[in-house]
Amino acid sequence: MTIAPEEDRLHAQISFALEIDKLKRVLRRNHLMDGSRRENDAEHSWYVGMLAMVLAEHAPEGTDIQRVVAMLLVHDLVEIDAGDTFIYDTEAVAAQADNERAAADRIFSLLPDPQGAELRALWDEFEAMRTPEARFAKALDRLAPILANHHNDGGTWGLFKVRAAQVREKVEIIEEGSPSLGAFARELVELSVSRGHLAE
Repeated sequence: MTIAPEEDRLHAQISFALEIDKLKRVLRRNHLMDGSRRENDAEHSWYVGMLAMVLAEHAPEGTDIQRVVAMLLVHDLVEIDAGDTFIYDTEAVAAQADNERAAADRIFSLLPDPQGAELRALWDEFEAMRTPEARFAKALDRLAPILANHHNDGGTWGLFKVRAAQVREKVEIIEEGSPSLGAFARELVELSVSRGHLAE
């Protein structure tokens, strides 16, 4: 008995669905805002996707928010293979691009074309940050941990001895995607410094 092309497609799509469930097991350094436990990658992806919808008015005019949400849903799938890279770990960040590219090659190839190519293109767009959508998506990705750490008395900043200057560098990325969200993030950083939750 031969398998119809539609069945092949479905099997590939189900294999991909089973594979991406592994994202729920990838722990990030950040804790939930109540400090009870570490956040996983799937929770983070959902959260920043929701932020894109809630904060859409802070995106540059003409930004395709549906594309931003789609980008945020796929942006961390590579961490199934590559793991979460702590953005303040310079050694890990240096190896991150190659590791994540190899992961993208494997994970998105599980899907049939054109689906696999379309999702890979979203991931590539997010990484390149050349479009307003990608810059806004990256801004939200950087804003989320600042929100969490600010509302968790410094959270991972204190645990990993992160300095204010390092966080301000990340705020610059937020400003590229959304000046208003960048200004808000900058206020949170300075407030965290003044409260002693982020060291100069």
